[in-house]
Amino acid sequence: MKLEFHHINFVADDVDRLHDFYTQVLGLDDIPQSNFPRTEASGSAGYSGNIRFATEGSMQMHLAERNLDTAFHNGQVINPVSRGHIAFRTDDLDAFLATLDARGIPYSDYGTAFAKEWRQVFFHDPEGNVIEVHQEVKD
Repeated sequence: MKLEFHHINFVADDVDRLHDFYTQVLGLDDIPQSNFPRTEASGSAGYSGNIRFATEGSMQMHLAERNLDTAFHNGQVINPVSRGHIAFRTDDLDAFLATLDARGIPYSDYGTAFAKEWRQVFFHDPEGNVIEVHQEVKD
């Protein structure tokens, strides 16, 4: 099981303003939203907030509209878009979840509720910061 840094997620009330800051002031490159196929949100699952993406070439920034009810609407405990999170990609999510289970660390498995091509799991570090670990979903 390998983990690698993938993205940092910041949340904002005005995502476009935040995206403009990172692309125009810091000079990051825009990543087209079409590069991230989203699962369509319904009244009881998913997330329909505005999301923009930027990169310096290797690490991504995901800028998401703040939504304090996302966990509630998805039947989960951990909300990845209340304060933001850091994300890692793995090549074996089930093995990673076994590690969390063995250590008694609770997590919220959102499956593909947010992204069609990623299975995403969220949990807290010892200080309460939200961490995402995801694996690409192959057809």
